[in-house]
Amino acid sequence: MNSKVKLKEVYEVQTQYKAFYTGGTVAWTPDGQQFLCLNNGTISIVSVDNQQEPATLGEVQTDEEINEDVIYTFAIAATGNSVVSAHRSGLLKLWDREARQQLKMWKAIHQGPIATLVFSPDDSLVASGGSDTTIRVWDPSRQLCLGTLRGCTGVVNLIVFHPDAESKTVVAAGDDERIHAWNYETRERTKTFAGHFSRVTGVSFSTDRRFLVSSGRDKILILWNYETQEAIKTIPVYEALETVTVLPAGVTVGGCKLSSDNGVYAACGGEEGIIKVWEMTEAKIVYKQSNSLVTRATEEGGLSITHLIYSNTLGQMAIVSADHNLLVHDCASFECVRQLAGFSDEILDIVLLGKNDRYLAMATNSNDFKIYDTTTMNCQLVKGHTDIVLSLSANQRYLVSSSKDNSIRLWQFDEEQFTIKCLAVGLKHTSAVGSVAISGSSAPFCASVSQDRCLKTWKIPKRFEQGTDTEELPRLQCNLTQLAHEKDINCVCIAPNDRLLATGSQDKTAKLWDVSDLSVVGVLRGHRRGIWAVRFSPVDQILLTNAADCSIKLWSLTDMSCLKTLEGHDSSVLRVEFISGGMQLLSAGADGLLKLWSIKSSECLETMDKHESRIWALCVTRDESTFFSGGSDSQLIKWHDVTDAKREQAMNARKEVLLQEQELNNLLSEKKLLKALRLSLNLDRPLSTLKIVNEVIKSQETGLEETIRKLSNDHKETLLRHAIEWNTNSKNARPAQLVLHTLLQEVLAGRFQVSELNKHLEASLPYTERHFKRLTEYMKDLKFVEYSLRCMQPHASRTE
Repeated sequence: MNSKVKLKEVYEVQTQYKAFYTGGTVAWTPDGQQFLCLNNGTISIVSVDNQQEPATLGEVQTDEEINEDVIYTFAIAATGNSVVSAHRSGLLKLWDREARQQLKMWKAIHQGPIATLVFSPDDSLVASGGSDTTIRVWDPSRQLCLGTLRGCTGVVNLIVFHPDAESKTVVAAGDDERIHAWNYETRERTKTFAGHFSRVTGVSFSTDRRFLVSSGRDKILILWNYETQEAIKTIPVYEALETVTVLPAGVTVGGCKLSSDNGVYAACGGEEGIIKVWEMTEAKIVYKQSNSLVTRATEEGGLSITHLIYSNTLGQMAIVSADHNLLVHDCASFECVRQLAGFSDEILDIVLLGKNDRYLAMATNSNDFKIYDTTTMNCQLVKGHTDIVLSLSANQRYLVSSSKDNSIRLWQFDEEQFTIKCLAVGLKHTSAVGSVAISGSSAPFCASVSQDRCLKTWKIPKRFEQGTDTEELPRLQCNLTQLAHEKDINCVCIAPNDRLLATGSQDKTAKLWDVSDLSVVGVLRGHRRGIWAVRFSPVDQILLTNAADCSIKLWSLTDMSCLKTLEGHDSSVLRVEFISGGMQLLSAGADGLLKLWSIKSSECLETMDKHESRIWALCVTRDESTFFSGGSDSQLIKWHDVTDAKREQAMNARKEVLLQEQELNNLLSEKKLLKALRLSLNLDRPLSTLKIVNEVIKSQETGLEETIRKLSNDHKETLLRHAIEWNTNSKNARPAQLVLHTLLQEVLAGRFQVSELNKHLEASLPYTERHFKRLTEYMKDLKFVEYSLRCMQPHASRTE
């Protein structure tokens, strides 16, 4: 079987999945097809339907260039064509969204960073709120400041234009509890709304413009009469609110149609992570979300929902969470139709699901893990655990997850519906469950290890009772428990035949266990640091261990001896996987390097350097053509096997060289020397080029200088290197000096630009001086011979 396995030689990056939202401003295009997100000082444009490769507004910049001019905030026009951004340099830039090009740029006069930007309803004006307590109104077409509005306290973080452009009114709030309104033409403050007791976080106008709804961190919603500035209703909501938006009457939300009578319906979100729709005039909740995918804030006053964007054209609502997730809900049913994960933080584990490994489950620094469709990178958030998910494992039927909440959960994934359901939960551990493994289909069980130093096996029943959503989940039955190691256990792995278990621990040992009774089969000692992972060979009776001592060891399961030690990483080896029928290894290190190993020769065949920090997770597809890696740099990278392509490319290059060599030989035999010269330079053959130049000199063929002049710049540079190489040998001094003379004339004439000219001249000067000295001595000797002959001539004639 192994003889048929194709060994891998080269993997290349196929796709690099990075963060596209790291917190801050989010905008939704009017057509609902794209989100614009603030991403580490740049603006990323991501498609709602396909998140494969988010685009960046403007030219692609290096990290240094981004840090020099970070984008603080931005705003999108109502038409969706224009975007204005505020930069660290104090500049405001206007962009064309579709072309992703900068149109205009002007200096903002704010003293300090700009906190918020907003377009007017007719897109003719832009208002900017700064940390200098002022609001400035701009005409972007003329890059002109139309006025400065003063009266706020602290940072101006909320600006709203009056929906009626003829009123020429802008409403804003700062760090105080008041909302102010100005006429931006006269620059006079016309209204002040005082009623909040903490910072105002949201303001929204009713559809008839008569009312204003505001939310704040003081856990209240206020309905204002816009004309009289009176608080008509003050509603305690018992949670700090971050956003509020007034919904148009007649819209259906969660199956409840909003009456078109004189009601004002406001949707709000805050620290509870739930959307609530209030009828403001009667102070009653019309709809309360029951299917929230947003995690509640862990502490009072913390963040959960940060933005709420309603799309009137689509009848959908986008929720932005503090975990950098973007969730699009259909208002009518309030079912989540799209989930976008903007930032994964630290990727702790990944595992492939589905028949063709189409789906990828990912555990990150979060209570929820994510499932991605790798074809479109559409995401599904999976809620259930109450603390960070640490490990995942899957077989053809089930997925098992373990968490810091001391539990494991068994899930069933529906590939067709792209949904996942929790079937059961296991609660017997007393500390964080660090690793979990599920058996193949032959024996339905799973194993888990924890910081409580226990190894447990769990029975997976054939059927699960279908309870209602309110009922408690069925409990997994713990079959066996064993106090396995002296220190924390980092990993567990089940053998391909489901008869053996292996565990690796911080106590520097790996242990083999019999699945039937959890008796110790063997103890493997030899590592100098804690063991991070263990893996069984898919074909041989071999166990692999990798540890913090930078080494990988292969152990025999028959006599527990160490067969091989592979060393090459400069830091801890965190994960290793068998590939190529157990003949090769893929390893991931804490230095961000991936290595491909041949077990037979114990050599590292390739080192892949794309990650910037520790690589915790590694998973390989069944056909081994692709593998995924993820780590603490929040990058998920898809690698593709290009061994066959590289071999074919090398073979084609070899064929091309052979054809050119044959053509060169044909030209030389036909004495077409000057044509052969160009081909020899193309092949980069110094000896062939020397022979051609010598032949030209010997046959006194004209046109060598002209041929050199007609060469391309790359060919001239190749010829210069060849000439410098010939110049090192006195036998080849003449052709070398002839070529150097012609090329230097080309340099002086400006027809030949050579890189590192000084280096080339320094290499050739010592030999040229030696040749000149030798020729000078020859000339002296020749003159002496001539003189001797002249002196001998009179005596010769006299003798005759």
